[in-house]
Amino acid sequence: MTTDQGPVVQSALLRSELTQLRKERGMTQEQVAKALEWSTSKVIRVEGGKSSITRTDLQALLLVYGVTNESRQERLQSLARGAREPAWWNSYKGVLSDAFLNFVGYEAGSSFIRQFTSMLIPGLLQTREYAEVFSTGIVDATTRGMAIRLRMQRQEELAARENPPRQFFVLDEAAIRRHVGVRTDPAIMPNQLLRIAERAESDDLVTVRIIPFSAGMHLGVYGPFTILEFDGGLSDILFIEGRPDVGADVTVAGDDPLVVDYRNNFETLLDEALSAEESIALLRRAADDFMA
Repeated sequence: MTTDQGPVVQSALLRSELTQLRKERGMTQEQVAKALEWSTSKVIRVEGGKSSITRTDLQALLLVYGVTNESRQERLQSLARGAREPAWWNSYKGVLSDAFLNFVGYEAGSSFIRQFTSMLIPGLLQTREYAEVFSTGIVDATTRGMAIRLRMQRQEELAARENPPRQFFVLDEAAIRRHVGVRTDPAIMPNQLLRIAERAESDDLVTVRIIPFSAGMHLGVYGPFTILEFDGGLSDILFIEGRPDVGADVTVAGDDPLVVDYRNNFETLLDEALSAEESIALLRRAADDFMA
């Protein structure tokens, strides 16, 4: 079995299934450790993703859990091999934050991306020119260049997947009305908006909806967020950018009630948004306004 979900998602799928197998067997982590003559901490690290799983360790676990079906064993071994593969985003480590790169790892293997942004064009929709202007606030030239390159590579890697994810974006009208790049090149923003409109029209996997100013106050004023869904039974992942109560990016697993709250928030935001067709028309009008 081959997969292009990437090592982060394959590792998460493997750990999720192993944990489920243990629970179905009615065993505690301590009992598994005793049966294998491991330390309990090793079992905890394996299930928590703190330690990689060797082929030998995985075979031992499957024996304890009574998994004898050869096709299932091979599928789990395939996930383990994939989890040990180097990730393309590793080249950005040490320059960009681990929290964001961990999110990129999940994003790279997702099957459905839902995202809301209030003031900026989402990274997965940005043109290089827009990304360059957006990144001018990063003082260090190396970090700035890496941030731009990562944004473009994220788009390229998702498009190159055998089964690219569906992408659904909700934007506040403020994100398309600010003339980003006006002092550098006035064409940057209208070109950006036209690129989004063209992609939303031509790509069945991409949907863009705009919340107009006329909608007034809405839940999106509390900040941007992304919800990722996955094939294979993995729980949803919620990524909150710069969450106000902790002052940092936050990644939340699917069993956290916050994920349900934000899924509901996304649906509420959709109720405030224009239709896909109306949103594309607004994007084109906004581009024309910038060029007038």
